[in-house]
Amino acid sequence: MQRAAEREQRDRREQREQRVKGLHRVLVCAGVVPVMLIAAGCSSDSGSDDAATDSSAKASASASASPSPTVQAAAYASLPEPCKVLAKKTLEDLVPKAKSGKKGSSDDVSTRGSCSWSSLDNNGVKGSQFRWLNVSLLRFDSDVTRGSADKLARDYYETQVQDARSVSGAKNVKSEPVAGVGDEATAVRYDLKKKEGAFKQQTVVARVENVVVTLDYNGAGLAGDKTPSADTLNKLAQKAVKEAVAAVAKANGSGGASAGTPNSTPSKSASKSPSKSPSSSPSKTASRSPSTSASKKS
Repeated sequence: MQRAAEREQRDRREQREQRVKGLHRVLVCAGVVPVMLIAAGCSSDSGSDDAATDSSAKASASASASPSPTVQAAAYASLPEPCKVLAKKTLEDLVPKAKSGKKGSSDDVSTRGSCSWSSLDNNGVKGSQFRWLNVSLLRFDSDVTRGSADKLARDYYETQVQDARSVSGAKNVKSEPVAGVGDEATAVRYDLKKKEGAFKQQTVVARVENVVVTLDYNGAGLAGDKTPSADTLNKLAQKAVKEAVAAVAKANGSGGASAGTPNSTPSKSASKSPSKSPSSSPSKTASRSPSTSASKKS
């Protein structure tokens, strides 16, 4: 009984000591935790500031290292004299009675040019043969916001072809690709009935790099003369557009590549809407040219 009582007392004493030790540890830990939290908080804040500084420095370095937007430079930097793109013999075949070409107005000859010729072979009571020819050139510069010069030229080329196919009043419209002319070329032909006579219209659109060449050629038999052959006119038009495309490459020297970086600002002509051709549209040329030239002499 005594031992039991002693053991019980000893156990109680050990329990008290354990509780005291446990309480002491809790108090010690309680005092240490705030210090650790403060230290951790200071360490965390310092790390955040350092991280923010590092991020800002990296962002600044990345921004300064990022290159400015660029676009491929235009291949051709200039245009030939529009009234000299066709050989004398070619002009004699297409517009035999034309004395000289009429140069179109341009606000920038390096990006836009055109020339037209009118021919009337008046045979008196036997009638007359009328021919009208126009060559227009449009060059595009590369622009970082609008795209490369080639892309701008392709878009304009497609617009020109579509415009030629959709002329009001046109009959028997046909189009075909033209091989061996620049990067791409399309010939469009159609019949157009006017009070002066039946006209055969030929429009050939060609693109070479960043330059688009549009050739309009039409013919008619007036005052009772026979209507010219559409096939013959088409062959002559395709021959002429090949010469015009070759003249563009020649005007830019070997290869036609221009040195330097692409322009950041588009040329005046390239900035205009692609739907506006440097020359008159096919419908206007077919209807206007005979009435102004042929009617005076027939």
